[in-house]
Amino acid sequence: MNLAIFDLDNTLLNGDSDYNWSLFLIKKGILDQAVYEKQNEEFFKDYQTGSLDIDAYAEFQFKPLRQNKKSALNELRAEYVKTIIQPMITKKALDLVNQHKKQGDQLLIITATNSFITKPIATLFGIEELIGTDLEEVDGQFTGKIQGVASFQEGKVTRLHAWLKNKNLSFKDFKKIFFYSDSKNDLPLLSVVSDPVAVNPDPTLKFEAQKNNWPILDLR
Repeated sequence: MNLAIFDLDNTLLNGDSDYNWSLFLIKKGILDQAVYEKQNEEFFKDYQTGSLDIDAYAEFQFKPLRQNKKSALNELRAEYVKTIIQPMITKKALDLVNQHKKQGDQLLIITATNSFITKPIATLFGIEELIGTDLEEVDGQFTGKIQGVASFQEGKVTRLHAWLKNKNLSFKDFKKIFFYSDSKNDLPLLSVVSDPVAVNPDPTLKFEAQKNNWPILDLR
């Protein structure tokens, strides 16, 4: 079979689930707007330019997860997914996922966004396998730290190999490995799969895709 890997934010989603989660928490009064909105914008710009410090961002992003009970966070997440995320899902994105399903391909989402937010989003697409940046938990509560390797830039390659090893698989077990992404941050993984696909790419990725004759898709 083939392996179809999807980035999430601005690829399968017409928007960024990480960025909008902070805005959602501000609107709900969980975060202080004056402090978090400016910092959120700065981190988002760093991501777009490829200069994001993933550890500093994780400390910022995970702070409300550390400071609130998990039961309350679960309720907030459910509301967030229903009101903010579902409208970000386009018919084109669903059609692409379903096309791979019909072909009998193994499906996987790999995203830099934390697993707490993205697991229910993957469920909306009917995708069971997800690699996200994992959060450390102690006694059922988030500590605000990253567990293991963040699935960001080269970390996505590391996490993919670990995922394959856990399933007793390797690249050789698949006829083709597709990876769909919008961002230059994903060039490390795009460069090692057999079938890289640029989706609504940023300028750097668009340049690389055109140079290497990678397909370019519009899922919006």
